[in-house]
Amino acid sequence: MTFEQFQNRARLFVIGALYPNESEPFMEARAQFGPKAEAFLRDCYALRDAFALSVQPQSNRDKLKNRITSLARQHANA
Repeated sequence: MTFEQFQNRARLFVIGALYPNESEPFMEARAQFGPKAEAFLRDCYALRDAFALSVQPQSNRDKLKNRITSLARQHANA
């Protein structure tokens, strides 16, 4: 696996979306690329955590859903 392939799979790994059959090759590449791989994974985890902290609370989500539904209805009636 190239480092670019490792990076693509690392992004999936940190969100738990790596296919089961990709786990072993990914872990082997992680060991192969060593500190470079670990640094990239730390960056991926940091981005994942920053994104998770930026998500709005449920109440705002309901308002957004209602707004989108309303806009869709207006567009359908136009």
